[in-house]
Amino acid sequence: MADSKVRVRFAPSPTGPLHIGGVRTALYNYLFAKQHGGSLILRIEDTDSTRYVPGAEEYIIESFQWLGIKFDEGVSIGGDYGPYRQSERRKIYRRYVDQLLEEDKAYIAFDTPEELDAKRAEIANFQYDARTRGMMRNSLTLPKEEVDALIKDGTQYVVRFKVNPGETVEIDDMIRGEVKIMSDVVDDKVLYKSADELPTYHLANIVDDHLMEITHVIRGEEWLPSSPLHVLLYKALGWESTMPRFAHLPLLLKPEGKGKLSKRDGDRLGFPVFPLEWHDPKTGDISSGYRENGYFPEAIINFLALLGWNPGTEQEMFTLDKLVGAFDISKCSKSGARFDYQKCIWFNHEYMIEKSDEEIAGLFAPIVAGNGVDEPMSRIVQVVSMMKDRVNFVKELWPLCSFFFIPPAEYDEKTVRKRWKPDSAQVMTELAEVLESIDDFSVEGQEKEVKAWIEQKGYKLGDVMNAFRLALVGIGKGPGMFDISAFLGKNETLRRLRRAIAVLK
Repeated sequence: MADSKVRVRFAPSPTGPLHIGGVRTALYNYLFAKQHGGSLILRIEDTDSTRYVPGAEEYIIESFQWLGIKFDEGVSIGGDYGPYRQSERRKIYRRYVDQLLEEDKAYIAFDTPEELDAKRAEIANFQYDARTRGMMRNSLTLPKEEVDALIKDGTQYVVRFKVNPGETVEIDDMIRGEVKIMSDVVDDKVLYKSADELPTYHLANIVDDHLMEITHVIRGEEWLPSSPLHVLLYKALGWESTMPRFAHLPLLLKPEGKGKLSKRDGDRLGFPVFPLEWHDPKTGDISSGYRENGYFPEAIINFLALLGWNPGTEQEMFTLDKLVGAFDISKCSKSGARFDYQKCIWFNHEYMIEKSDEEIAGLFAPIVAGNGVDEPMSRIVQVVSMMKDRVNFVKELWPLCSFFFIPPAEYDEKTVRKRWKPDSAQVMTELAEVLESIDDFSVEGQEKEVKAWIEQKGYKLGDVMNAFRLALVGIGKGPGMFDISAFLGKNETLRRLRRAIAVLK
């Protein structure tokens, strides 16, 4: 398939919210497709009707819209290879189920769940395969007449793939190189269930990849054990020449300890594992999302891209377009990538700084208004310019800089004890007189006059500025004092200064 146009797919199941590991898989597929001038397809694998969750498909689509990962065809987009929702492709799959049965490459099994449980209890590490299929109730052990009668009577059954033992299955993995696995470890997987007339993931996945002309399958490491079966199915259906190349991405590991990343890790350590907030329709539980927690989609993309892939340089900041140019799937790690959620916060901070003051102000303005403050956008932009490099998230701006908009109602006791000296009231009274006399109340205008006065009086600059800050802000924080007073203007600065003198004495 080397001469074919690259076609890759991301195929989530609508069984709940999209995990952040799935986002990374979709991102790597996107980067690979764009890098090779190919197409990315969104396919919904909803063949497991028992696990279907209402709203999950819409959640998946909305997540990618927020993240900026655009699909070229698929569910909600359309294209020439649809339908792209597996539940709408029943007749297509049935054709290949019948082909495998007719060619004696699959068989019908009537074993009930109870019978399977009994066999598992009887045989340690029971696996339905060439060694055990002869003990079970299937079309290989029952007379054809009985099989036909059971089907006619509506007895539920499954179709299992007939795996021949002793065969070496070779997988050409773009990340792991050549992988060889013996077919003996592959069990006779269920391909089709009569109960809902739907195939399982294994068959639907192969049929769809073939018919949609998928050239490369890039998926998580957890699917590696399934790949030998998929290779065998390609061969059984006569599609070996069109088999896609595989790439199995490394697992996302817990931030600490062993094992793969789970929702419990996020709940315990306080970070999301889903792109958007998820409201479980069954339990009513709400799970946090990156969007609602104030992360920028660009920061999430940048962070995920470097989880399992290294550009080979010291560069860390990548736009999506730059990632397309730099990405090389062969440089993906074989070992798992630890999910350093603190690094993700760092990325968000870096994007906060990179974004324009106007963009951040646009996000901050509703928070300002929500706190009962009516300020023009130009004033909010000024505050953002002074304060955005001090926070990781837009939502952190208000508690840090509310003093720009609302005068302090009280003064931090610890700061008062440390910064308000016995003579501070007298010094601040003098400072108020100096400020009132200044015509040019810009940063430069104030700084020149006030520093000259401090030098003339022989005061310590730090003592004056610390008391001044306490009077205007209410605590010992914020940017340069003249930046604050210039923003507040002369009247508000003097009003706050005189109130502090009266309250603190």
